[in-house]
Amino acid sequence: MKSSRIVLFTYTLFLMLPIYWLVNMSLKTNVEITGPLTLYPQQPTLQNYVKIFTDSSWYMGYVNAVLYVLINTFISVVLALPAAYAFSRYRFVGDKHLFFWLLSNRMAPAAVFALPFFNLYQAVGLFDTVWAVALAHCLFNVPLAVWILEGFISGVPREIDETASIDGYSFPHFFGRIFIPLIANGIGVAAFFCFMFSWVELLLARTLTATNAKPISAIMTRTVSAAGMDWGLLAAAGVLTIIPGAVVIWFVRNYIAKGFALGRV
Repeated sequence: MKSSRIVLFTYTLFLMLPIYWLVNMSLKTNVEITGPLTLYPQQPTLQNYVKIFTDSSWYMGYVNAVLYVLINTFISVVLALPAAYAFSRYRFVGDKHLFFWLLSNRMAPAAVFALPFFNLYQAVGLFDTVWAVALAHCLFNVPLAVWILEGFISGVPREIDETASIDGYSFPHFFGRIFIPLIANGIGVAAFFCFMFSWVELLLARTLTATNAKPISAIMTRTVSAAGMDWGLLAAAGVLTIIPGAVVIWFVRNYIAKGFALGRV
């Protein structure tokens, strides 16, 4: 038992070390970062965080990223719910082929679609908007959400659908008031994965934006200049980038635990 605790502690320490080092760097000046190795800031400073929260070009990157991630997550889950229900409950010509085709979109690299999306959005006026990135990410997140939700829906007995129909429930009423609560864990898991993919994806987010909707992941590349790398500012931006993901995990942690145990994840 003691050896197991030591292994668990060592593993946890190994996982937390990069996060600690990122926070450690964010509280240092560039001179101290590039100087001799120190395990903690010798002269702690919040100047890197002040720079982010007072420079609109920085903090708007977080606003843009949160906006298109929330839009994408909402659209992906809303579109995936009826599609997953159809794949689970009905059999039609080409259903398995269509299901595989959806997943094949998720398997393709984002770089394959960067140029077509860029050209299309330039033509229709969506370029450099949060909607451009949100809709582009749907190509990857909707299939993922359909695949996850179909597993959860298949785990719900068909008798529930039939009983609700006999009791006189309309399908929208049944789906919204009875069925969705039954697969709440699956919705939480699907929303989590959609959020995470959209939050960390860089290629499409950088290609489909220029100035107005540029996300923080793209703005972080601005720390490289002729004067060198602004390590402290980059570390502070990285720390703030971790926070939204941690908050989402905190709120859906129970759904994720049940989802991994019960659903197709």
